[in-house]
Amino acid sequence: MRFLVDECVGTSVSEYLKSNNHIVFSVFEEWRGANDDELLQKSVSENYILITSDKDFGEMIFKSQKKHKGIILIRCQPNNFKQKIVVLTKLLANYTDKLDNNFVVVTNENVRIITP
Repeated sequence: MRFLVDECVGTSVSEYLKSNNHIVFSVFEEWRGANDDELLQKSVSENYILITSDKDFGEMIFKSQKKHKGIILIRCQPNNFKQKIVVLTKLLANYTDKLDNNFVVVTNENVRIITP
């Protein structure tokens, strides 16, 4: 799969995804300081699913009706790279077929898939 990993998610998550043979664009490593509109535009134009911890993307998708190719919003506790990897591992093991073009909220306890 193709993932654009927001800088708020971290490089450890990017490295984990790369080690599992995913194509990853790490904002922290390659485009630090890009704004949310730029990230969303890049994800659409280059067919990436955006992984973020930034709730502003929900407003962009649902309120402003911005186009996207899929967004994964990570809301886990503790909010560290180890727990982010734990919840992403579970998500990718069980919901890969539901990530494209959906807004997915993943927490320690559950996964919520919203089709905008």
